[in-house]
Amino acid sequence: MTASVTARRLAAAALAAGALVSVAALPATAADYARPSRPAVEISKVQYDSPGRDDRSNRSLNKEWVELTNNTRRSVNLDGWTLKDESGHTYTFDHYRLAGRATVRIHTGEGRDTRTDLYQDRRAYVWNNDHDTATLRNDRGRLVDDESWGHRRGGRH
Repeated sequence: MTASVTARRLAAAALAAGALVSVAALPATAADYARPSRPAVEISKVQYDSPGRDDRSNRSLNKEWVELTNNTRRSVNLDGWTLKDESGHTYTFDHYRLAGRATVRIHTGEGRDTRTDLYQDRRAYVWNNDHDTATLRNDRGRLVDDESWGHRRGGRH
């Protein structure tokens, strides 16, 4: 092999390597900075202040609820997952599977569980009207989602 053929091959290899490095070093696109994807299951709505007078009736308690939505097409087994407020009131899901693209409402009061409505069977309100945080954790205790209201930046009321 002659020196000129070797030099051309080395130059071609260097150009190819340079092209690969320049592709890898391209600036990030807007898609790279897009908002993180929504969690598979999220707290989609919270009705923390039941409409009407807070008279501790079961009807009033059940107008206080948290909705969870499954954003995927596949069902998610929520067995062992927890929904908790800042005071430590905890609801643990037991033998419940949330269907794909479905929503379930977890009511505070007593009732008969269905596919779309679950009941904590409590006789007192859970969610504070002025400020609180609903926290959803999976069966391993990892944060899935949370929703807060009534808090000021840098502190609480």
